[in-house]
Amino acid sequence: MPPPTGLLDSVRRAFGAREEPGGAALPEPGGRRLALVYRGPATQPGCPEAVAALLASGPWNLDVRYTGPHEDLPLSAETLAHAYVYAQPGGGSLAPAYRRLKRQADAIRDYVHGGGRYLGFCLGGYLAGSDPGFELLPGDTDQYITSPGATVDHERDTLVETRWRGQPRTLYFQDGPHFILDEGADATVLATYPNGSVAAAVTRYGNGRVGVVGPHPEATDDWYLDEGLPVVEARDLGLDLAAAVLED
Repeated sequence: MPPPTGLLDSVRRAFGAREEPGGAALPEPGGRRLALVYRGPATQPGCPEAVAALLASGPWNLDVRYTGPHEDLPLSAETLAHAYVYAQPGGGSLAPAYRRLKRQADAIRDYVHGGGRYLGFCLGGYLAGSDPGFELLPGDTDQYITSPGATVDHERDTLVETRWRGQPRTLYFQDGPHFILDEGADATVLATYPNGSVAAAVTRYGNGRVGVVGPHPEATDDWYLDEGLPVVEARDLGLDLAAAVLED
C-alpha cells in the first residue's frame, strides 16, 4: 500500500492517533454504536485510516475507534463484545498477518458467530478465509492474479475492472483475493472480476454477517496519485458493502 502522506496524517489525527497505549473507556450502553478498525502490525499505514474514514462518512453515526496491540482498545473478546462491527483493513501479506492475529482468531470468530459483523478489505478479505484465516466464509479465498483468465497478472498497485451489482466499475487493486464460495452457500455476490470470479460478497456466519472485498473501494485520492494512477471515485462501493453488512 502507499506510504502515509500529509492527508493520511490528518486522518490519523481526526481519528485519535496515540503515541502511547492508554485506558480508553468503552462506549456506554445506549450511545453510538461502536465500529472497531484494526490498526497494528498486521496491516500497513494508511489502510486502517482509509477504512475508518469510510465508516465515519456513512449514515450510521458510528463511534469509529481503532483496536490493536498499540491502541487504547486491545483486540480481545471483551472489546469485541461492545462492537457493532469489526473491520479488518488491507496491507501486507496473508501468512505473516495471520501469525500476528492468530491469538485473536477465536475471539473474532466467536464474535461474528454470536451476531457480530465483520468487514474485510483486501488482506482482511483473505483473513476471512481458512488457509490460513478466521474461517468466516462458506468457502475460501485465493489470489485473483492466479485465477484463470485474470486481467491482472502482477502484485503491483494498479486498477481492476469489476461488475458491481451488474454495473461496470473500476477500483484500486493490489494483489487482492477472489472468493471461492461453496455451492449453495448463503451468500450475496456484490461484484465479480472480468473472469467471473467473486470480487465482493456478503455471507452469513452463525448469527453474524461477513462482508469481504478483494479490491480497495475505500482508497483515497492520494493512493492513486502516489502510484501515478488516474484517480477513480469508488468509495460509494465501500459504503454499499458496509450497508449490506450493517443494515438489517
